[in-house]
Amino acid sequence: MRCTVTVRVALVLLTLFTTWYFAGELYPNKVDMKSLRRIFDNKEEEAPTEEKVKFSCGNDKPCPDGYFAFRIISGAANVVGPSFCFDNIIIMSSVRNNIGRGLNIALINASNGTLIKTGSFDMYFTDVKLLLEFLKPVQDGTLVLVASYDDPGTNLNEEARALFTSFGSSYAKKVHFRDAWIFVGGKGINTESPFEQYLQNNKETNKYDGWPEVLEMEGCIPRKTK
Repeated sequence: MRCTVTVRVALVLLTLFTTWYFAGELYPNKVDMKSLRRIFDNKEEEAPTEEKVKFSCGNDKPCPDGYFAFRIISGAANVVGPSFCFDNIIIMSSVRNNIGRGLNIALINASNGTLIKTGSFDMYFTDVKLLLEFLKPVQDGTLVLVASYDDPGTNLNEEARALFTSFGSSYAKKVHFRDAWIFVGGKGINTESPFEQYLQNNKETNKYDGWPEVLEMEGCIPRKTK
């Protein structure tokens, strides 16, 4: 008896879906699969959600002509490395295998947006002289993008801090053990950069065990024309 009932139910369902299929072939504009599914689910059809438009580098707003879009994400604790996007190109990331613990830095030509070079400096183990050798030759008209990962400040001396300050940083003198820091400045800007975020390593407020939360920043940088 139970087997007979099961067969009958199966035949009914087969008939229903066969009818739906041929009706869809004959009257394609009158058959809605979502409506059919609603018969079985007994749920109200959800209104379609409007997909949020993303712009260059996945930013929420477009940049005007003559500006470069950027997005920087700091490292997450000592687990996930930082990421740099500039003019809709990922220039530093774990996938590109050109980031490391400490300070991650990208130098970019502010006139044409081309990448000059990148560097990663472990400020817990690396001699700060390597960082100074990387930064001192930077020429006017060069953008300097920085993101921390794990520990950006242990061996960061006063000379290195002064260099970052000359690039427009307001927080370079405060960066210490396991602080979070992202920054975009440049050689010869002669003003404080509006593109900088900093979080102090504080066990009372840290999101992760021993590290502050991830920092993320997006914006538009004017192309240097002179």
